[in-house]
Amino acid sequence: MKTVFEKTTGLTENPTHYCPGCTHGIIHRMVGEVLEEMGILEDTVGVASVGCSVLSYEYFNCDMTQAAHGRAPAVATGIKRVLPDRFVFTYQGDGDLASIGISEVIHAAARGENITVIFVNNAIYGMTGGQMAPTTLIGQKTATSPFGRDPRLQGSPIRVSEMIATLDGAAYIERVSSHDVPNIIKAKKAIRRAFDTQKKGLGFSMVEVLSTCPTNWGLDPHESLDWVKDSMIPVYPLGIYKGGN
Repeated sequence: MKTVFEKTTGLTENPTHYCPGCTHGIIHRMVGEVLEEMGILEDTVGVASVGCSVLSYEYFNCDMTQAAHGRAPAVATGIKRVLPDRFVFTYQGDGDLASIGISEVIHAAARGENITVIFVNNAIYGMTGGQMAPTTLIGQKTATSPFGRDPRLQGSPIRVSEMIATLDGAAYIERVSSHDVPNIIKAKKAIRRAFDTQKKGLGFSMVEVLSTCPTNWGLDPHESLDWVKDSMIPVYPLGIYKGGN
């Protein structure tokens, strides 16, 4: 019988710890497939962040290291400068990247560090109990905004891709989504473009992937996919914000 689909060698055999309906697993698979298809698994170093993705070093089948909370771009910078022939990427959630780690990613991009950032945005702190994140939507209820995010009290969501795209050192910035098959196909192409950007030595690249968090959103998996489409994308429009040619 002809094989029509095989598990990527870019991922290990370890079962993931993610909640049912969470699209972290899909994003992992896309990254693993890209690394396998590019033939660079043996030449890649990934940096795991703190958050739901804290155990990603158990899942990616390449060299991995763990960074302190928010510091993945700094760790990746050090690795890339010492090992410039390696492909180096970080895998970070919005709490890690857009809150405690916002200065790290801004300055890595401003310096034009030749690394790739996979930024997973689910608009909430997932691992620590569903607190409001910098990316939480106006009116969205969380453990620390039980009446909904009020811009007069808590400010407005930070659009990370738009902000990073203003920096001269940023070579390729794109926002994609993981809520349905057509967008997953586009997301994988974006991840490939990001690693190609690094391969060409063009500078900093980042792919922001809109993702689900059914547990902390209080929705079932199907409703969560709809919420990404109906609520998140209007606030975080998909598309290439810089580079990609």
